[in-house]
Amino acid sequence: MTASLTLRRLDQEHLAQFIARQLEHFVPDGLPINLPLIRQHLPQALERLRVCINAVRWWKENEFDHLHSSQYCIFLYYLANTLWKETGDTELPTKLFILNKALNAIDLFYEIDMPARFFIGHSAGIVLAKASYADYLVLYQNSTVGKNHGVAPVIESGVIMYPNTAIIGRCHVRAGTVISQGVGVVNQDTPGNCLVFRGVEQPLLFKPCEHNILADIFRL
Repeated sequence: MTASLTLRRLDQEHLAQFIARQLEHFVPDGLPINLPLIRQHLPQALERLRVCINAVRWWKENEFDHLHSSQYCIFLYYLANTLWKETGDTELPTKLFILNKALNAIDLFYEIDMPARFFIGHSAGIVLAKASYADYLVLYQNSTVGKNHGVAPVIESGVIMYPNTAIIGRCHVRAGTVISQGVGVVNQDTPGNCLVFRGVEQPLLFKPCEHNILADIFRL
């Protein structure tokens, strides 16, 4: 039997009310918050969150703390995305997107198809376009995924984006790529299982990974 997610401090009803109060505060347009809709789809969003939390080695399995900002950031995305997929509604998911942006300084729209297992180290300044994402993605502050002339990157599994990195445009970032701090991959592919550095005489320099960084972060 699959274990359920334990919520620290708040049960599901109080969590739903907490979200509604936050939405009323951060998006004070005077329109009513559809609390029954939040209640209805909260269990599905929490199950998606449970899979993600259990993948992260640094987080306690089957436990969610709404005061853990990275966990709450991921949760708000899953809730917005779940509501949109299940109902087609855009008003409440948009407000959840705005709330996530206000609280965590992340630009992660509800229509973006994020993987079941990913990790956010620090959410501040992360901007994610509608691209192709895969499991075991790692994101740190000020990492950006963007389109160039309407073309979005393809990002395979196990890609790590350290602070101030970018993947822009027609890129195929293959599995196991680790992008070093401050490096931008623009309209260029990576060979996979590599560290990406700035080159001196060429745009990028690829070196083989000698350590499995993903194993330090995820339960693989």
